[in-house]
Amino acid sequence: MSTTYDVAIIGGGPGGYVAAIRASQLGLNPVLIEREHLGGICLNWGCIPTKALLRSAEIYNSIKHAEEFGITVEKASFDFDKIIKRSRDVSKKLTQGVGYLMKKNKVTVIEGTAKLTGKNSLSVKTKDGEQKISAKNIIIATGARARNLKDLEPDGKFIWTYKEALLPDEMPKRLCVIGSGAIGVEFANFFNALGSEVTIVEMADRITPAEDEEISAMAQKAFQKAGITIKTGSTVSAINKSKKQIELTIKTGNKEEPQNFDRVIVAIGIVPNVEDIGLEALSIEMDRGFIKTDGYGNTNIEGVFAIGDVTNPPWLAHKASHEGIIAIETIAGHKVAPLDPMSIPGCTYTSPQIASVGMTEKQATEAGHKIKVGRFPFQANGKALALGEPDGMIKTIFDEKTGELLGAHMIGAEVTELIQGYTVAQKLETTEHELMETVFPHPTLSEMMHEAVLDAYGKALHF
Repeated sequence: MSTTYDVAIIGGGPGGYVAAIRASQLGLNPVLIEREHLGGICLNWGCIPTKALLRSAEIYNSIKHAEEFGITVEKASFDFDKIIKRSRDVSKKLTQGVGYLMKKNKVTVIEGTAKLTGKNSLSVKTKDGEQKISAKNIIIATGARARNLKDLEPDGKFIWTYKEALLPDEMPKRLCVIGSGAIGVEFANFFNALGSEVTIVEMADRITPAEDEEISAMAQKAFQKAGITIKTGSTVSAINKSKKQIELTIKTGNKEEPQNFDRVIVAIGIVPNVEDIGLEALSIEMDRGFIKTDGYGNTNIEGVFAIGDVTNPPWLAHKASHEGIIAIETIAGHKVAPLDPMSIPGCTYTSPQIASVGMTEKQATEAGHKIKVGRFPFQANGKALALGEPDGMIKTIFDEKTGELLGAHMIGAEVTELIQGYTVAQKLETTEHELMETVFPHPTLSEMMHEAVLDAYGKALHF
């Protein structure tokens, strides 16, 4: 017997569960199918638990520097197991919250593994057997998993992905992080703050290669100052495991150097979860392994949508959620703006934090824009000095002819909270004129956002 719904959503991560809620709000009858954990990777193994870990590291680091603020703390220490437990507790609380939201919004949730059997049908394997589902529309939100390197697959001991790094069996004395995207540098910062000797190995010529080049350079300088060893333009050419450690031969140019580590975190990107979900039977079009979609989440098959990490970048939880809303409102017949990837802010919760939206300076130039660039340093801001956070910068990029805000890039304390100001400005199609006329409160870090705009036009006041 088949049960019919207006929309069936495969995957209960930030894209899937938000889509289910919005569907219910619009009067549709949704079913959400999740094979493992409501909340997906983000709530269970990604965004949330990593931020809990980083918060513990931040507090510990602040205590170690307490004397700079006139406060004396003797023999500061930490309990590694309690730090990990707090992270899991935070994750569990939010996951339970998603379950509550499903009940509140009367969303049918099925625990099981779904497979498309047609453009309006699917089967679900549950613990009680197989269930057939009919749906007028289907949204694929199956997410992604960590990409592995040959000979560096997770082994339950020496080699970790983000999942194993969130449940470490011990605090490694020597840690190698392969890859310097957001996941890699966040884990590098966490373990470094708690005392690990951390080495980052990055194949590109700079760390955080998706960020603006100036921001990457400042991040590298800050990480090295904190004690992290960084090897760019480097790869692992050989691996040798013993009973107590793993030896990696790190190749930089023509030089090869063997080094011993207790653990290795592989953070080189993701692989979409597209296997065994019935895509081939429907001939759903792919793009470099990911499901190809338009700005509304449509695939090449009418009535079948895809959102989140199973589609093309950026691979961010908030992008997935927004895609879910766009897809549902499209299904409901509402007029909605398509997704613009360049309007999606990115945040990295290292110390210092990194945040950005829009084009980098290089991208703007390569796109043919004649640009104006503004910069403002944290060391010239009173609130930053009062916080004891003088390191950082805010950078803005404008089109010289139109005044359009093409991009904004930040590094420093709390920039992950500040970036939304520029994101809203971009969405409202604000030009430099409106930003200059906006009154920013004093004393705040946000004043630097104003000054970075003024600086682009030669009007900075405090620098």
